[in-house]
Amino acid sequence: MKVIFLQDVNRVAKTGEVKEVADGYGRNFLLPRRIAVAATAGAMKEMEALIKREASRRAKTEAELQELTNQLNGKDITIKAKAGAKDKLYGTITTADIAAEIEKAHNLIVDKRKIELAEPIKQVGSYDVAIKVGKDLTATIKVTVVQEG
Repeated sequence: MKVIFLQDVNRVAKTGEVKEVADGYGRNFLLPRRIAVAATAGAMKEMEALIKREASRRAKTEAELQELTNQLNGKDITIKAKAGAKDKLYGTITTADIAAEIEKAHNLIVDKRKIELAEPIKQVGSYDVAIKVGKDLTATIKVTVVQEG
């Protein structure tokens, strides 16, 4: 029996693959659980259309992420914070603070979980901060922390 897999099945097939399986396995396990459908001509055309739509959606998303990376690269933001002796901050500058400042200064929305700090910012100064926009896309911005007042 030939089937088109709708989900990944461990050590059998990945989504979208057409495989020959035992009749009982297909009829009694795969089809009732909607893990696979019978490989008819109509189902094959439908799967090809689904794969094309998914590829175009993925390409559009990738282009949007690349555009966001280009917009973020090289941006500078300045954060004012209270500091004591020797330019040591009373608190720390968090990823949430950086994300809020990016949105306020440049009107770009960045998820605070995507901002990667090597260590917490606890002193006045300039820091290069990486923002992981996508799987292989990383933007770098410059964060300058200045003393309030």
